Amino acid sequence: MKYVSVLAVVCGIVCSGCVTMGGEHAVLRAKNKVAPALVHVRPVKEIFTGGKREEMSVVGSGFIISPDGYVVTNEHVAGEATLVRCVLFNKEEVEAKVVGTDKLTDLAVLKLETDHKSLPYVKLGSSSRLQTGETVLALGSPHGLARSVSKGIVSVTDRYLGDHDDMVSPYNTWIQTDAAINPGNSGGPLVNLKGVVVGVNARRLGGADNVGFAIPIDAAKEVIEAIIKNGRVQRSWIGVTLQEVTSKTDDPKQLGVVIADVDPLSPAAEAGLRPGDVLLSINGKATDARYVEALPAVRKMIADLPIDEKVSAKVQRGTESIDIPITPIEKSDVRGEEVEFAEWGFTASDVTPSIARAAQLPSTQGMFISGCQVGGVVANAGLRQGDIVLKVDGKDLASMTAFKELYKERIESKQALVLFEVKSGALTRFVLVKQMEGGGTPNPEDNEDDGGSSDEG
Repeated sequence: MKYVSVLAVVCGIVCSGCVTMGGEHAVLRAKNKVAPALVHVRPVKEIFTGGKREEMSVVGSGFIISPDGYVVTNEHVAGEATLVRCVLFNKEEVEAKVVGTDKLTDLAVLKLETDHKSLPYVKLGSSSRLQTGETVLALGSPHGLARSVSKGIVSVTDRYLGDHDDMVSPYNTWIQTDAAINPGNSGGPLVNLKGVVVGVNARRLGGADNVGFAIPIDAAKEVIEAIIKNGRVQRSWIGVTLQEVTSKTDDPKQLGVVIADVDPLSPAAEAGLRPGDVLLSINGKATDARYVEALPAVRKMIADLPIDEKVSAKVQRGTESIDIPITPIEKSDVRGEEVEFAEWGFTASDVTPSIARAAQLPSTQGMFISGCQVGGVVANAGLRQGDIVLKVDGKDLASMTAFKELYKERIESKQALVLFEVKSGALTRFVLVKQMEGGGTPNPEDNEDDGGSSDEG
């Protein structure tokens, strides 16, 4: 009997070692399958801060998804990049073109500028098959250290991160993992033990150890395809803010999603939707969001509606059910492309539809002031970030492109005074810009006696 017990213990130890070795082999196989397609991404980004244009070098990760060199990474890695260098598995450094980016899902696609037509690439799997507790690997370049691998498990398959601040990825939930996702890992692949990509590493919870988040690959595939095909992602917009239905009622039979707010200049407002309405369906599809985790799917359903085509929204208002026709429009960027006007010390962009709605403007004419340099010409005159320039020297300003010509003319002619008509919040006011002799921005050191400060904005 004692012999049998000893034998059982020995067998148990051996079998335990076999499981451990098997697990290690699975990790190595998965890593070896994906690592050749891993890319160390080094963008040089153009940023605008304090009314100035600056360049900043960052590091991140990416992975090749096709033999001809398409690379997936995060928008916060490659967005606003003027130059992108990528280091491949064989340590070859090549430049890459930014094909397109999508802020709302934090995804970007690059194209390696190389003659190689048979590059190693990964297989994209299905995040819908992931299970809580499943082993995953996060590959990338944490803190700029190229080609690192961390192992963990899927903590949650559909983590909802809320609607606050920049509300990254309003159209999907997240994969939460305890595999380490550190700065520099962003854009790298999250893979299962088959070596198949199930997510795109994107962020971690600040101040917490081993709480990282990846964009589910099912959500990423559609965005990647749209960027490769069109250079961008088109989405519909009707102008509603949504809440889970339990925010309004505890009735277990209540279906739909609550309309918490309606943009006053939106298709929803024009159609007659109201805050407090419960949206039951749109275009014949149920819009059920009993809990917050279901909100991204409803938002995506609305974003996928046909643009400029009438659809039917079924709404519950009190005890009444109403069918309301509504025509979605294309969702616009919140901010346009920024340009620096260095001689006058400010940066600006076109007035996008989003800016026009927020400022209650009848059109997108004008120019949005995105930043003012302390001690600069326009700042000294009283122009502020957020102002919208409507006229220059009494002439309507059609766009920022039109202003570029005016700016060039005023600089070359050394015109001493330039009159801006601007919208500041609810007020419209005049700002008289006094251009320095020679057209430049004053040196802040010249203002030391009257409270001037440095150029750093």
